[in-house]
Amino acid sequence: MSKIGRKPINIDNVEVDIKNKVIHYKGAHNSGTYQLPSELLATLQDKDLKLAVDTQSVDAQKKSIREMNRVWGLHRALLANEIAGAAKKFEKVIKITGLGFKAQVSGKNIVFVLGYSHKIDFELPETVIAEVDRTGQVLTLKSPNRELVGLTVSKIEALRPTEPYKGTGVSEATKFIFRKAGKTKAG
Repeated sequence: MSKIGRKPINIDNVEVDIKNKVIHYKGAHNSGTYQLPSELLATLQDKDLKLAVDTQSVDAQKKSIREMNRVWGLHRALLANEIAGAAKKFEKVIKITGLGFKAQVSGKNIVFVLGYSHKIDFELPETVIAEVDRTGQVLTLKSPNRELVGLTVSKIEALRPTEPYKGTGVSEATKFIFRKAGKTKAG
């Protein structure tokens, strides 16, 4: 039995409707559908959504228990992320460190000044919202799509990776940067 797959999904602030293998969900920030594979069944119990293996399915009988646990856990995690994003947006914070390094939101784009000879104009995906503090060095990204927020953060970090000696660059606020000691004078 899959450890992840058997956990119930909390659906407190989201309307969920199950029709055959299609789960329709609607929340404050997002709505959509999720197609389950033929090997899984979904049931509603109180304020929880549970996924289970359909033992009557021909596809489930062909696969080993290990393969079924992988499918079960994967789809439970993906569905839980979509339902959680419909209720509350996912949020990531980026820190910009360096003299003169900053970001500024202009429309649907972010303009970065990162020590290069030019400014970098970064276009945000459609569902991602960016907020910058007054100093221009703390950037907050929000979206109902967890995967899209993470992908956007990694693309922004790639514009100027944090270097280990001075610690200047762009990195996620929760990430630990291992600092190296510089050269010392001999003698």
